Formats: sequence, structure tokens, C-alpha cells
Amino acid sequence: MDVTVEPATSEDRLNVLRVLDAAMLETDADTVDDRIAARDALLARSTRTGGVAGALVAVRPDADRLHVDAVAVRRARRGRGIGSTLVAAAVDRGESDPAVGVVTARFDAALAEFYEALGFTVDADGAGGGRRTGRRPV
Repeated sequence: MDVTVEPATSEDRLNVLRVLDAAMLETDADTVDDRIAARDALLARSTRTGGVAGALVAVRPDADRLHVDAVAVRRARRGRGIGSTLVAAAVDRGESDPAVGVVTARFDAALAEFYEALGFTVDADGAGGGRRTGRRPV
């Protein structure tokens, strides 16, 4: 894979918002700004071109929980492990923070296998209009 994952900086803000918007994810710009400042926004950058291939924004709804709020990969780069790498980096971020005990995510049911492959336990019920919740202790 020709990407590196790194915390997004304020200079990366527009790129993060563009990747999320292109995936039709609703993420508030103020939340992105806050998560960039907290180093909980990550991006996958091409080692060849320096372009942004994907982005992840994690929030902290509870002091002991890191929640993957949004993750997206540019359409032309999908299917190459970039999304998995971003989520794995968020899990690593949770593991490196002694206050965090669990990383969670909420996603479409079609992505259950993706999250299970990354070590998440996915809820079994279909409540919430085909959405699922995954949890991974750290």
C-alpha cells in the first residue's frame, strides 16, 4: 500500500472535509476542527503524490471511549486496504491513551464483516434501520 496514516493538521482541514463530503458523510466542520486540534482526525496520504486518499474522524462521547464518527476513502482508492488502515490507526490511538477503554463505531450493516475483521464485536440486532454498532476493547 502506498499510503501513510498521520494525524490531520489544520492545513489538512479542507482535504478531510472534501473526502468525507465525497462519501456523502455528514460531519460538522466544527467537529472536524475540534478533532484535528485533539489529534483524533487522521488522514491517509499517498507516499507517491502526497495527495489525501482517505480520512477518519474520531470523537470522544465519553471519557473512556473513542468513537469512529466518520471514515471515508476516495472512490478511486477503495478496495486497497486504506479504510482498514485508518480504522486500525484509530484503534492504535485508543490503545495509546490510558483513559480509553473501548473504541466504537456505528455503520451500515453491510460493513459488519469489515469491522469484525478489525477485531470489533458487532451487535447482532438490526435495530436502527440497518445500522450496526461495533465495539473493540483496548
